[in-house]
Amino acid sequence: MADSIPSPEPPAPAPADPAAGVQATLIDFALAELVRQHRQSFQPLWSRESWAKLQIWLALNCGCSGDEAGLRRFAEATAPLLSNRLRRVFFARELPDLGLHVLADPAEPQVLVLPIAPGSAVLGVEQAAFALERSGLLAHVPADRSRWTRLEQVVAIPWEPGR
Repeated sequence: MADSIPSPEPPAPAPADPAAGVQATLIDFALAELVRQHRQSFQPLWSRESWAKLQIWLALNCGCSGDEAGLRRFAEATAPLLSNRLRRVFFARELPDLGLHVLADPAEPQVLVLPIAPGSAVLGVEQAAFALERSGLLAHVPADRSRWTRLEQVVAIPWEPGR
């Protein structure tokens, strides 16, 4: 009898109540859309400060007090899974007309520009620069493009400290 190789992750259990799965998906969708619609309101864009402002706004709108205990309660209720998901949405931009996706979380060492569709043509530095300009990120990365790294279908650009 041959031993089978275990899969790295067990399959997700089927929800006991199919309606609960639909509700969870709806809530996830609604929260992501809420973040997308309001992320431009929290200045300065592309900063840890803007992320903190969004979290405070969400906490206050969920009925939490604005004091330290209320904000901590909100953070505990949303972390880590929901908070990480919302953070990814907050610091990402899709540029469908360019076919590009920009990921620019200031907690990460690099801004990434990648094609939306896998198997797209090789992404060039000029296309990445245009995507950063459209996203309002050029002021946050080095102007010296020799510091930008082109990997197969991704352009990785370091954040410029102090910019």
